[in-house]
Amino acid sequence: MELLNVLKRLRQKPQGKIILIVFDGLGGIPREPGGPTELQSAKKPNLDALAREGFCGLLDNVLPGLTPGSGPAHLSLFGYDPLIFDIGRGLLGALGIGFPIQPGDLAVRVNFCTTDPRTGFVTDRRAGRIPTETNEKLVALLNARVRIPGCEVFVRTEKEHRACVVFRAPDLYDAIAETDPQSEGKEPPRLAAALDDRSAKAAAFAAEFARQAADILKGEHPANNLLMRGYARFEKIPLLTETYDMRFAAIATYPMYRGVANLVGMDILPDAGETIASEFACLEKHFADYDFFFLHIKKTDSYGEDGNWDAKVHVIEEADALLPRARALNPAVLCVTADHSTPCVLKAHSWHPVPVAVWAKWGRPDGVDEFSERACAGGALGRMRGIHLMPILVAHALGLEKYGA
Repeated sequence: MELLNVLKRLRQKPQGKIILIVFDGLGGIPREPGGPTELQSAKKPNLDALAREGFCGLLDNVLPGLTPGSGPAHLSLFGYDPLIFDIGRGLLGALGIGFPIQPGDLAVRVNFCTTDPRTGFVTDRRAGRIPTETNEKLVALLNARVRIPGCEVFVRTEKEHRACVVFRAPDLYDAIAETDPQSEGKEPPRLAAALDDRSAKAAAFAAEFARQAADILKGEHPANNLLMRGYARFEKIPLLTETYDMRFAAIATYPMYRGVANLVGMDILPDAGETIASEFACLEKHFADYDFFFLHIKKTDSYGEDGNWDAKVHVIEEADALLPRARALNPAVLCVTADHSTPCVLKAHSWHPVPVAVWAKWGRPDGVDEFSERACAGGALGRMRGIHLMPILVAHALGLEKYGA
C-alpha cells in the first residue's frame, strides 16, 4: 500500500502509450537435461528482436519459491502486492462475467469435475474441459434446484468447465478450505470447512451447496460433480486510475482475467473476440482511446497444464507473428512477460520466475539477444518482484514525477 501511495503522489500525464502483453503460464523447464524450454523451442524472431532492442529480467510474481495462482500473479503485474491484496479467484471470475457483485458477497470459483460413482474419487478435475454449452445446462440445473435457507445463491457460467457461485447473506467471510484435492484418482472432493470462527457461517452454506450440487449432478456425464476454491469476500481496493494519470483497458478472452482487470479499474473492451488475432485487432481499434493496454494470451497456460509441448510452442509462435502489429502502433513502452510458469513436464503452475522484456522509446538496451528464461536472467532488470514492473513501465512513458528535491 505504501508503494501505491508514493506513486499516486508522483503521478503525471504520460508522454506516450503503454502495452503490456501477458502470456499466461509462459515459463517452462526443459524436457531433458540441457534441453530447451518451450519458449526456447519456439521460432520467435519478433520477441527476440524486442528483447535485443530493449532490456530484460526475471520476475517473481509472489515471492521466490512460491507458486503463484493466476489472480495473485496478475495483481502483482499491475503493482498490487498479492501478500497484502489476497483476493480469491472466485471474485475475479464473478467480476469477469459482469455479475452485479455487492459489498459483502462471497464469490467462489467452481470447476465441474468427474468423480468415480463407486469410490467418489475425483478422476478428472476439469471434466474433460466440457464445452461452455454443457456448462450452461448444468448451471441452469443448479440455479433451478439449489435452495439454502437464509442465503441467496447465484450460479453463473464462466467458460468451459469453469463457473462461479455467489453467496449473499450478512456476515460472510472467506477463510474456508477448498474442496478441490488438486489430484486425481486419490480422494473425493474435500469438505468446505471453516478455517476461522467468523467464516463458520459461510462454510456451512458452501458445504450445503456442495452437498446439493453433488446430488443434482450425479446422473450427468462427464461432469457429475463440482469442486470449489478461490473463496473471496468482495471489498473494494485502490484503482489504477487513482494511482496513475492514465486510462486503462483490458483485452482478454477469459472471464477471470477480465475480472482482475475490472477489480483494479480497467475498462474491459467488449470486442476482444476468441483468438489472439482478434485480440490484436481489438488493440488496433481502440489504441487512440486509452493510455495503457493489458493484452492477455491464455492458451500457453492451458497447453502447459495439458502437457502439450507442441501446442504451447505453437501459441508462442502465433503470438510472435502478430507482435509487429503492436509495434506498428508506436507505443512509448511495449512489455512482454508472463504471470507464472506452467511447464509442460509438470502440467501445473510452478515457482520458476518468468521472463520479462521491455522495449521503451526512452529505454536503455542491455545486450540480451533473445527472449527466453535463460537469456533474460542476464538482463539489466535482474530478478525482481513483479510488483515493481508497473512503476518501471510508467516511468519509461514519463508518467512519474521526480521523487524528492
